[in-house]
Amino acid sequence: MVNIADILKHFPDLNAQQQKQFEALYPLYKEWNEKINVISRKDIDELYLRHVLHSLSIARFADFKNCHSVLDIGTGGGFPGIPLAILFPEIQFHLVDSIGKKIQVVAAIAEALGLKNVKAEQARAEQIQGKYDVVTCRAVTQLVDFYAWIAKNLKPDSEVIALKGGDLVDEIHAFRKQYPKKKVQVHEISSVFENPFFETKKVLIIL
Repeated sequence: MVNIADILKHFPDLNAQQQKQFEALYPLYKEWNEKINVISRKDIDELYLRHVLHSLSIARFADFKNCHSVLDIGTGGGFPGIPLAILFPEIQFHLVDSIGKKIQVVAAIAEALGLKNVKAEQARAEQIQGKYDVVTCRAVTQLVDFYAWIAKNLKPDSEVIALKGGDLVDEIHAFRKQYPKKKVQVHEISSVFENPFFETKKVLIIL
């Protein structure tokens, strides 16, 4: 079972406040999950592996140096948005989901953690206005459909980052056919995190 120590092993530069926030994630999610099921029951004890570390894998492949704003579509219980907001407190995060109960949990956890850089909103992707430096998602839908939803929210140099799993050959081919000028980088998470959980997990970056 991955715990906070494993997070620190991979991200040793976390300050005291960030460590405290990451440590608080498990009790907060466990308490909220008993009221509103945002994480599957079998996954809650694997929170740091399957949700937190999985979310943070984005930071091992994407450069957030010049990023000021992130839109997280279909955030569910707050992933990858909440862990990334802890890691990058100077970046503004807009976490969006169409299901109100999930956003209720996200807002409550962000408040409990003292995350001033998180805005949680119940909405559909098509309703979101504004431009963002980065748009993220985790297993939301096919890339072609997702990109069509959020194209209006992208600046000329924005990046789209998707956490995906399994065989993505056909999905990426369909995307490249629809958007031939876009570059798709595929990164194997298992190259940075050794746990078997990540063997089929990937970070896709659309430039």
